[in-house]
Amino acid sequence: MAFLEIDKLHKAFGPNVAVHHFDMTIERGEFITFLGPSGCGKTTVLRMIAGFEAPTRGTIHLDGRNVTHLRTRERAVGMVFQSYALFPNMTVAQNIGFALKVAKRPQREMEARVADMLDLIKLPQLAERYPWQLSGGQQQRVALGRALASEPRVLLLDEPLSALDAKIRVSLREDIRALQRKLGITSIFVTHDQEEALSISDRIVVMNEGRVEQVGSPLDIYNFPRTRFVASFVGTLNILAGRVIDPATGRLAVDGQELVTSRPLPPDDAGRERLLALRPEAIVLEPPASGRNSLAATVEEISFLGAVVRIRARVKDAVISLDVFNDPNRFLPERGQPVALGFSHDNLLVLDENADRVPGR
Repeated sequence: MAFLEIDKLHKAFGPNVAVHHFDMTIERGEFITFLGPSGCGKTTVLRMIAGFEAPTRGTIHLDGRNVTHLRTRERAVGMVFQSYALFPNMTVAQNIGFALKVAKRPQREMEARVADMLDLIKLPQLAERYPWQLSGGQQQRVALGRALASEPRVLLLDEPLSALDAKIRVSLREDIRALQRKLGITSIFVTHDQEEALSISDRIVVMNEGRVEQVGSPLDIYNFPRTRFVASFVGTLNILAGRVIDPATGRLAVDGQELVTSRPLPPDDAGRERLLALRPEAIVLEPPASGRNSLAATVEEISFLGAVVRIRARVKDAVISLDVFNDPNRFLPERGQPVALGFSHDNLLVLDENADRVPGR
C-alpha cells in the first residue's frame, strides 16, 4: 500500500468545481510537486490533504489510515505557507517551538528540538530575533523549521518561494530539497514555476482546470509531454500543424516539407492532421543532412539573451524559435536570410490538440 493515497478527490465551491476526481498515490519519502497555472486546483488539493478544506467527494489515506475527515492536528502534517504566517510577537525560537508548546511537550525536550531545528535551517544565531528583523528568505526558513519541529509524517509547501527574489528562491529551493533528502520526509510542493518543479521533484503532477494532465518524472514531463497543455506549459515550445503520411515509418508533412518522427503513431493516423512540437534547444542551423529532419525557413528576428541567442524564423504560416549558445566565433544569420533548421527524429513531438488528460497515478 502506498504511503499517501488520494482517491477520486473532488471539490466544488457551490456551482464552481475546483478539483475533478483527483487520483494519486505517493510513496514514503517522495518529493512530489503539483505544477500548474493559478486557479488550476493545486492549492485546493494541498489544503484538502492538510485538512483545511473538506472534499466534496473522495478519500485520503495516510499510512493506511483514512484521514479524510480528521482535523489538521490529527493528521501529523506540517505546512509551509507562501506568506510565512509567523507570529510577529514571538521570537524565532518561540515560533519554531509553538506547535510543541501547544502539544505540551516537556520544556527540556522542546528546547532541544528547537535548537535542532535552528541548526537544521542554519539560523542558530537568530533565535532571539523577531520576524520583522529578518529577511524574506530567513522568515521562510523559520516557517520551514516550525513545520518540521513537530516531526510530521508529510510536509506540505504552498508556493513557499514565490514572494522571494530570484537568487534567494534558487538557494532556498536547493536547501529545501537537501533537507527533505536528509530527513526522508514525504513532501508535496505547490508551484506555478516550471523551473522550480523540474529542478527539485521526484515526480511532477501537472494540473489544469482542476484536472491532472500528466504525472511523471521531470525528464518524462519535459521530454515526453502527453498533451498540448503540458508541452506548452512546461518550457518553451514551437507548435506546427502537420499531417501524417505513413504511421508505420513516422513520415509527416508540414507545409509541403516532409519530416520524420521516431515517436509512435497509431496505425489509423494516415492522413490525419496532428500537432507537431519542437523545443527551441532541439533545433540547430545546419545544411540538410541524411538521417535528420530539415525545414526551410527565413530569419525574422534575432534576440540576444545573454548566454543564449534566440532566433525566430518563419516557415510559411508558422514562426519557429531556436536557441543557440552565445559564442563570439559562431556565425549568426541576418534578418531575411534563408536558413535550414535541423533537428533529430527523436525531438519531433506529436501531440493531439484534443488529447484526453491522463489520470493521476
